[in-house]
Amino acid sequence: MSPEYPFDEAATARAVVDDSGALIGWNEGARALLGWTPADVLGRPATELLADGTFDLTGMRWDGTVTLRHRDGRPVRVWLLAHRLTDRADDPAQWLVVTPLAGADTGPSDALLAAAGLVQSPCAVAVYDERLRLCRINDAMREVIGLPEERVRGLRLAEIGGGPQSTELEEHMLQVLTSGRPQDVQTYTRTGGEARAHAWLARMAPVTDADGRIRGVCLSAHDFTENYLARERLQLVNEASVRIGSTLDVLRTAQELAEVCVPALADFVSVDLLDPQDGGEPPSRFSPPVGLRRAAHHSVNAGSPEAVAKPGEVQHYPAGSPQADSLVAGHTIIGSLAEGGLDAWLAWDPARGARVRELGIHSTMSVPIMARGMTLGVAVLTRFRRPDPFTPDDVLLAEEITARAAVCIDNARRFSRERETALALQRSLLPRSLPRTAAVDAASRYLPAARAGVGGDWFDVIPLSGMRVAMVVGDVLGHGIQASATMGRLRTAVRTLADIDLAPDELLTHLDDLVVRLSEEAGTEGNPGEVGASCLYAVYDPVSRRCTLARAGHPAPVVLRPNGPARRVELPAGPALGVGGLPFESAELELAEGSVLAFYTDGLIESREREADSGLLLLSETLAAYADSLDETCDRILHALLPPGGTADDVALLLARTRGLPASQVATWDIPADPSLVAPIRKQAVDQLARWGLSEASFTTELVVSELVTNAIRYGAHPIRLRLIHDATTLICEVSDTSHTAPHLRRAKTWDEGGRGLLLVAQLTQRWGSRHTPEGKTIWAELSLLDEE
Repeated sequence: MSPEYPFDEAATARAVVDDSGALIGWNEGARALLGWTPADVLGRPATELLADGTFDLTGMRWDGTVTLRHRDGRPVRVWLLAHRLTDRADDPAQWLVVTPLAGADTGPSDALLAAAGLVQSPCAVAVYDERLRLCRINDAMREVIGLPEERVRGLRLAEIGGGPQSTELEEHMLQVLTSGRPQDVQTYTRTGGEARAHAWLARMAPVTDADGRIRGVCLSAHDFTENYLARERLQLVNEASVRIGSTLDVLRTAQELAEVCVPALADFVSVDLLDPQDGGEPPSRFSPPVGLRRAAHHSVNAGSPEAVAKPGEVQHYPAGSPQADSLVAGHTIIGSLAEGGLDAWLAWDPARGARVRELGIHSTMSVPIMARGMTLGVAVLTRFRRPDPFTPDDVLLAEEITARAAVCIDNARRFSRERETALALQRSLLPRSLPRTAAVDAASRYLPAARAGVGGDWFDVIPLSGMRVAMVVGDVLGHGIQASATMGRLRTAVRTLADIDLAPDELLTHLDDLVVRLSEEAGTEGNPGEVGASCLYAVYDPVSRRCTLARAGHPAPVVLRPNGPARRVELPAGPALGVGGLPFESAELELAEGSVLAFYTDGLIESREREADSGLLLLSETLAAYADSLDETCDRILHALLPPGGTADDVALLLARTRGLPASQVATWDIPADPSLVAPIRKQAVDQLARWGLSEASFTTELVVSELVTNAIRYGAHPIRLRLIHDATTLICEVSDTSHTAPHLRRAKTWDEGGRGLLLVAQLTQRWGSRHTPEGKTIWAELSLLDEE
């Protein structure tokens, strides 16, 4: 007899066979069956005991009937069961071979065991007859029902349970009774004998008589509440990972946390967050009262009548409140009204206490929202409809969900902070207002991307000499602060290059060189960085009413001429900035006064739902509906082309309506190469100012004309031309010649006889400069008529 098994082993014949087929084990039951003693068989091949037939011990188990040889020589036919004693197929095999011995004492009678098994079985069992009336229940089922058997015998299941779940189970029992096929049904309900709901697996099978006729239904109930709740918790955690953090919006993420927990974990959930301090991070230490801002709440009741604070409202929670206590302690705290855990809080706020008692709130669980070592706020879960209090398993589940939500809230908070920083940088680098010029009226809009963050789109209107104006729009590759910073550098570079009056194609060439250098600086050795941009640069002259444009990988503008359709301007494409080494080409078009040019970035016309060609067509159609206001047209274009939820890319839009300068406001003279004629030329200029009604500016203009014309005759090349241009606020004096040598301002020393002319011009005028032309150069000076007045 084995010490582990205290009963008689002689009722079973047992033998052990090793991997070579030799017998290494032989018990008393085997000797009783075949007469061989252990000394007779141990170490010998097991096949020597076979009188007839064979058996192949393969796999993990074998069974079959064989004829064995008794010691006295007679055959013994027995059924054998063999088990492999090792789990791995590649390990040396040992087989345990057993068979029960006929006539062995098996204990109490089968009838006694069968009767006791039904009554004493730990599984709840009930038997119903062919009318689905209760015939018999065991002790376990009696505890589940909560009523004695003699009281409920003869009742239907729907009458015993009295709930919709009982009626549903009875319908399944009827199907078993009529079809003869067993069924399994899961339900979650509270029975009469239980204080709280349990999860049950009801297994129903037909009961047949000796002739096979169905005489009733047997129902066994298995309580799998722990497995059910564990599965529910796992499903809730999985649902939280999917639903929480769908956006990078702090308030939306907080609302998703509240919605996930209701009603699966609580009847009402509030999420309160800490306001960041000056450093941009929430406080690290807490002392009551703690100020929290309501971010979200959700309830099983419509309208959340349990909420005392409104979203966005700040409340200060004292010591004793679930919010303050959990933040100070740094861990989850469960509060129970029955145990007095909420008395201090409710006494501090009588209105809140009245609300709690009115709604029947009995338990709270406050969970700090913590991520990356920082406390962001607290979530308070409340129960009033569910009668059971919070359990330790509920705490673990709430902390798991809150931890996932905390990371999402922190990501959203960091994204929002970085986005606000980048947006502030972007707006500081963009023009706050567009300059008023005599050449164009302009209006603009900039919209950052809804999700990708602030990008590098920009626009600008730059006044140039000769009443001309430059218009530029560009787009830097990427998003974020880096893209905004790059945009600021490019915009500054464009303004600097525009100030020296470069032609559009030349300006883009210099800008391309700058982007190439920025890429080299941003990269590592042998691996240039990814700095790229597109740009469109246009210069409009209101005197000639001609516009010169060039682009570098940027969409061409759309032009709406008076009484004409809106059309895309045909321009050479040009490579994107940063490619390097490829030329840019410019194009020139004549614009009637009142023409409207639309400059934009690709985020306006391109989207996931619409191709660029369709967006360009829609832009042209919307621009064609232009009335008088450029600002209203900008808003109409954005409303027509952009989705309500925002765009995936930045959008910059610049509209410019051209003006023309009348010929009556321009006067031109050809200058002979004779210094003695400077005086008559000054006289002609003064007379022209008198005809324009600008005699107040005659003295300064006469000095400027004298200096510029004298320098052109002395140092320039013929032909020489003088041009005066004026509008309501500015008078411009221009002297052009065919020499490409530009003058330089210098200060004359005391003993120098010359060198003071340009210094005098600079002192008398608002600004002055020179620009190169295809024929040579032009020296210009601007006088403010407002100052003269």
